[in-house]
Amino acid sequence: QVQLVESGGGLVQPGGSLKLSCAVSGSIFSPYFWAWYRQTPGNERELVARITSGGITNYADSVKGRFTISRDNAKNTVHLQMNSLKPDATAVYYCNGGRTILNFSWGQGTQVTVSS
Repeated sequence: QVQLVESGGGLVQPGGSLKLSCAVSGSIFSPYFWAWYRQTPGNERELVARITSGGITNYADSVKGRFTISRDNAKNTVHLQMNSLKPDATAVYYCNGGRTILNFSWGQGTQVTVSS
């Protein structure tokens, strides 16, 4: 059974940084793209960042230049480094992936709160 376990969220002041991690078990990892999404109450999940099996990345316009997605194929882990955080980054963050489309049930996510 595939498990996606997100961690690393928390409370941070505006301008601060957090690094999220997603541990993937029960699935092959390296041939897949992986992505981070976020969701706020009453809204749909939105794509934040994506990384292909070859390491090509793309980002939502709102986070370009401040967030960095990376992957560690040896550890089946995806990371999201978030710098210069703004209050509008407050959300529950989720990871998911697949070969061409998202392939897995969503995990529990990790809460990020940006507030002074």
